[in-house]
Amino acid sequence: MNKRAALVLAAFSAASSLALAGCGGGSGGSSSGSSSPASSSGASSSAASSSAAGGGDAYGSGGSSSSGSSGSASAQAGGGAELKTTTVGGQKIIVDEKGMTVYYYTRDSKGATVSACTGGCIALWPPVISSESPKLDGITATVGSIKTPDGKNQVTLNGMPIYYYQKDTGPGQVNGQAVAGVWYVVGADGTMITSALK
Repeated sequence: MNKRAALVLAAFSAASSLALAGCGGGSGGSSSGSSSPASSSGASSSAASSSAAGGGDAYGSGGSSSSGSSGSASAQAGGGAELKTTTVGGQKIIVDEKGMTVYYYTRDSKGATVSACTGGCIALWPPVISSESPKLDGITATVGSIKTPDGKNQVTLNGMPIYYYQKDTGPGQVNGQAVAGVWYVVGADGTMITSALK
C-alpha cells in the first residue's frame, strides 16, 4: 500500500511539473522547439543544466524571489534600446547597453505577432522594449518588433521576441540559460545558443 501511494505521488508530481513547464504554451498553439530558430550547438542542454541555471518551473522561479531590480529597467522605461555582443563561456551572445543578457523563449513562434510569454511569465521574463529600432553593435540578426499586451514595442531578432531574466542582476550573467529547457541566450547572428555557458 505504501508503494502504491508513493507511485501515485510520483506520478502526480511529474504531471504537475509538466503542467508548469507549459509557461505560455496555451497561446499561439506553438509546440516546444518546432518553430524556434536554428540552434548553433544542437540540443545539448540537459536537466542538470536547467537545474543549475535556477530552474524550478518554466518561469525559472526556483521557489525564491528576486529583489525585482535588474538591468531591464532602462529598456522598459522607453526610448531606444542598444544591443551589442559580449563573450560568455566562449560564446558571443547578445546583451543590452548595460551588459544585461537577452533570451529567446522556445515556445514563441518565429514570425508570430504576439509573445507566448504571458501572465506570471512576463514578471520573471520581462520583454526587451524599445520605442524605436534598437542601435546595434556587432549584431547581424534581423531586428523587428511585436506589440506587447500594453501596446509597447517588444524587440524581435530574426522574428523571435527577446526577453530579460529577472534573476540576472549584473552584466554578463546568464542565470536564465536553459531554464526549464525553454529559455536560451541569443548569438550575434540571432541563433539560439543551447549549450552550457559556464
